Amino acid sequence: MFPEEFDYYRAGSIDEAISLLGEHSDGDTEILAGGHSLLPTMKSGLSSPDSVIDISRVDEMSGISVDGDTVTIGATTNYAAVADSDEVWESATCLAEAVSKIGDKQVRNRGTVGGNIAHADPASDLTGAFLASNGTVVVQGPDGERRVAADDFFLGMYATAVEPDEIVTKIEVPKTGEDTVGAYVKKPSPASGYPIVGVGAVVDIDGDTIQSARIAANNLMDHAVRLTPTEDALAGEPATEESVAAAAEIATDDLDEMMMMEDIEASPEFRAQLANVFTERALNAALDRVESPTPAAAD
Repeated sequence: MFPEEFDYYRAGSIDEAISLLGEHSDGDTEILAGGHSLLPTMKSGLSSPDSVIDISRVDEMSGISVDGDTVTIGATTNYAAVADSDEVWESATCLAEAVSKIGDKQVRNRGTVGGNIAHADPASDLTGAFLASNGTVVVQGPDGERRVAADDFFLGMYATAVEPDEIVTKIEVPKTGEDTVGAYVKKPSPASGYPIVGVGAVVDIDGDTIQSARIAANNLMDHAVRLTPTEDALAGEPATEESVAAAAEIATDDLDEMMMMEDIEASPEFRAQLANVFTERALNAALDRVESPTPAAAD
């Protein structure tokens, strides 16, 4: 299928993109980065924007840097760059592992981190890992730049805290220390590779004791969510398979099963069961890295 006719604009800078958004605020305007979310919806007729603003060649929005305690990834940085970065694997393992599991090589070479976060697909691998990693989304609009914590960013299915006159310019993730481990695991759909349920875990360890954990799941609810019962149960517990198994059993205890995602691949009941199982697997995978080196991108 072909999309409806639209006006196309290519921005050369962040300021120009924001200016174009303002100029076309009276119509339906979409931002184009990698195009893997927008173009299929336009071709299917689910989206028919009057204008498309292409930010894919805005150099200031691309790249990866590790500065002090923060990993910064530009919004138009493609998945492949993140998945191939030893710095991201070492400093934000959960995030890197999730990105490495997105789609196939062709998708990873074109899809962008910022586009993924802004699209807020509940089935996205990245959203759960980003939430578990305690990330921050940097957005910019006519009133300047602001930062939104991941906990406050995802509001619902395809809904975020980005205002209509703002764009996502980059994401930031705290650099993990020597006593922090992370992992992301998922139950992939055999048809699409999207997670039926995915779970990201970032765990702080002190000797043989779990100090704290951030755990988040995607494609369980209408947006990525923290699994706080398990987080609370693990604090101060020994870093053992028994402690992990007991905490994982209550992963979804504070979530309404009636509101869980339901489709031809899984019922809410099955998704709740998968969430418990893959929470346990994500935690064990993370704890296995206490003794083993963090995997390099090439692995």
